Amino acid sequence: MCVCQTMEVGKYGKNASRAGERGVLLEPFIHQVGGHSSMMRYDDHTVCKPLISREQRFYESLPPEMKEFTPEYKGVVSVCFEGDSDGYINLVAYPYVESEVLEQDDMPERDQPRRKHSRRSLHRSSSVGEHKEERLGLAGDNPESIQETKSPKVELHIHSDVPFQMLDGNSGLSSEKISYNPWSLRCHKQQLSRMRSESKDRKLYKFLLLENVVHHFRFPCVLDLKMGTRQHGDDASEEKAARQMKKCEQSTSATLGVRVCGMQVYQLDTGHYLCRNKYYGRGLSIEGFRNALYQYLHNGLELRKDLFEPILTKLRSLKAVLERQASYRFYSSSLLIIYDGKDNRAGMFMERRAEMRLKRVDTSLLESLQDDTSTEPSPSAQPKVDVRMIDFAHSTFKGFRDDPTVHDGPDVGYVFGLENLINIMEQMREENQ
Repeated sequence: MCVCQTMEVGKYGKNASRAGERGVLLEPFIHQVGGHSSMMRYDDHTVCKPLISREQRFYESLPPEMKEFTPEYKGVVSVCFEGDSDGYINLVAYPYVESEVLEQDDMPERDQPRRKHSRRSLHRSSSVGEHKEERLGLAGDNPESIQETKSPKVELHIHSDVPFQMLDGNSGLSSEKISYNPWSLRCHKQQLSRMRSESKDRKLYKFLLLENVVHHFRFPCVLDLKMGTRQHGDDASEEKAARQMKKCEQSTSATLGVRVCGMQVYQLDTGHYLCRNKYYGRGLSIEGFRNALYQYLHNGLELRKDLFEPILTKLRSLKAVLERQASYRFYSSSLLIIYDGKDNRAGMFMERRAEMRLKRVDTSLLESLQDDTSTEPSPSAQPKVDVRMIDFAHSTFKGFRDDPTVHDGPDVGYVFGLENLINIMEQMREENQ
């Protein structure tokens, strides 16, 4: 268990009781559909991810008009490994104190050199002096003990009541139904593996706390779109830049300025989420991208035509905001489009009708069933949707962190992607009126 037994910890979420009422047990965020860093659930309204200092500073420097389209930045926590009674490794979050903390920037990657450890304090604590020699780690503070414990636990305490199914490359359903998006577990395992391999010298990691942008939605349908015609940052090595340019050239990033990076959509006819990952998105043609967007807006019974206008309104507003951001570049960032898979009267009725058909109940009961929906929301009410920009590890603007490269005008590649996304949705709306 963790050696810092005397560290005072404040009030931190419902999960605190599972971590001895001293920290918050982090678990994979079950609705993560894309990205490579593991998003962790902190509490119902908050997620966290490994801190990259550039991304943190970018969140702290956001223009006010962009905050509507980005997750709320909530600060930083310290995260450590802790072993449980069964010998499994868990990640537990504690209030951040000044110490030797390993940031994501410090983790060596195949495409970038190792950087120096950052010791910059974000939030000083009165307990720093008392505990500056203590580091969070496994029993005995022995780095090797991490390697001796069992593999990371995959049985999640927090899970969805709705099963997920991943579509394979041939568009067939996988045989396995699980209670979280399969991409979230993949990212979680990879993240733990990286952290364990780099934890021999330091046991603390900084994680960013961010708003959980799907917490308003009961059955969140999420589309993760990689935006822009260029994905590599100004600081990328020649090797990484070449790899990223090749990915763009071989996908709709070059032709449309946008590509599918992940997706989950709730199906009323089966009662589960269908999922796609980034590898599916990389192989799509322009027509394939259109079909993927159509699938995202289809609930298994009908196309959600009621979503066109609210999504288009959000996208047009975002485009107007970004066109005013001179010198900003959002390389490798993503755009999330979110709606509720079960929030309108018609959809709920159709789901119940499908259930009745599956049970082969007399269809005469459908008339009375329709009467029972009178207290449900009106189908004329506009559904709630959300559009958020995420992932700013390679973003920049004039004067940001003394970046040597200064760009002129708005991010043309990103705006190009938004324009094509808007045009495709407008065409789809006209074709399905």
